[in-house]
Amino acid sequence: MTANLSTVLKYAAMPAIAVVFGALASLVRQPSAGLRSAIQHFAAGTVFSVLAVELLPDLMHRRLPWPTFIGFTVGVAFMLALKWFGEKGESENAGRNTRSLVTAMGVDTSLDGALIGLSFAAGAKQGLLLTIGLVLELLFLGVSCGTSLRGAGQSGFKVAGTAGLLGLTVLAGAGLGALALNAVAPVYVDALLSFGVAALLYLVTEELLVEAHEERETPIQTAMFFLGFILLFMIDMLV
Repeated sequence: MTANLSTVLKYAAMPAIAVVFGALASLVRQPSAGLRSAIQHFAAGTVFSVLAVELLPDLMHRRLPWPTFIGFTVGVAFMLALKWFGEKGESENAGRNTRSLVTAMGVDTSLDGALIGLSFAAGAKQGLLLTIGLVLELLFLGVSCGTSLRGAGQSGFKVAGTAGLLGLTVLAGAGLGALALNAVAPVYVDALLSFGVAALLYLVTEELLVEAHEERETPIQTAMFFLGFILLFMIDMLV
């Protein structure tokens, strides 16, 4: 199916605002390690719920195995390449500046925006549910951005400006994702959607949960993953 560009951008505005809000909130008060872990668990649960309940079943029903396999494989390779280049950049620029950090965050936010646009291949409801999950993820990314920049001695004005740019990359990525979805033949939609599934699985397993487990966690923090999953599952049932 095709996605209306204005609708995609309207949905993408929510996580774009979340990035800015998270960065500005970090200037007022830094969240505790326990709160960060709880938010990351909850965000991982919501994104995983969208994958399990909406996106993966939609791919199954399309029954186009080879485009799905190719898109998924390319998605995994792309995310692993991003990780490799990101870690290489961090090691080369350690202790010198925050440029590599901001660049990595920009890639992350633009990819999240593109995933919102691509999720409309499965339907408007799926796009909305994924947007809800990514709002939480990008809220925390904004907090991380503000914390890192302030720790590097950057001013509040610099933090706000950087967060604003990250918000714009979310909108740009969403617009490009929607345009790509509208421009390609239906057979390629499955490849694009499976690419998005691979990227989201990576986001949940290799970013959100890994970072959430860096601190010693309580059963309540662990339970937030399941709370996020069931809440979005219930929303899906009621919408």
